[in-house]
Amino acid sequence: MSDDGERASDEGDAPRRNDSGRDDAPAADLRDLPAFSDGRNHSLPGEPEWPVREVAVEYDPGWFVGGPDRVEQPDGSEKKYYWAELSPATVVIAVADGDVLFVEQYRPTVRNTQLELPAGIVERGESYTAAGARELAEETGFAPSSTSLLQEVWCSTGVLRHTRGYVFAEGLEPVDVDHDSNEFLSPRAVPIEEALEVARDPPTNDATLEGLLLAEREGLL
Repeated sequence: MSDDGERASDEGDAPRRNDSGRDDAPAADLRDLPAFSDGRNHSLPGEPEWPVREVAVEYDPGWFVGGPDRVEQPDGSEKKYYWAELSPATVVIAVADGDVLFVEQYRPTVRNTQLELPAGIVERGESYTAAGARELAEETGFAPSSTSLLQEVWCSTGVLRHTRGYVFAEGLEPVDVDHDSNEFLSPRAVPIEEALEVARDPPTNDATLEGLLLAEREGLL
């Protein structure tokens, strides 16, 4: 995919901008920029293969960071590549007694109700597996005795800087449910042999399908 939202890494020779918009000395790492040194957990890109001439942060509402990189392309021309950076997320494939645990919730962004795998943001200092165990307990009321990371991926790389870890969980025990204030969830158990077909019924989402397919590929479903 090649458009204005194509992901471009901006470590290395990326210059930082001050409040006046003037380019300062090159920042050796995005962590040098205020938006990425605020204590939040960030999905930071790797070293750029194409020179990054300028990094600008235009949006920082507190839960994501967004802006363009001005990148020198292989033909010598320059172009702005816009990105939105989100904290890493965990997605949990939890199995108990022949069932896969889902949560049903309304998504205002796409204006429909979806049956999804439990998921959430990885807090600072957490691993994907630790975050997965916490999110599973918070959303479904079950805590796992065992978790394993199946895969880490970059998501929607044409515009997002966002990593996602798929976690398999088992050995579930009931615990108290502790939803966030903006979570209105209904846990549902679906038989393993029906899980993929149920997840494919529209509306569905990429994280749920990818998580189930990975688990199936690993022989866990």
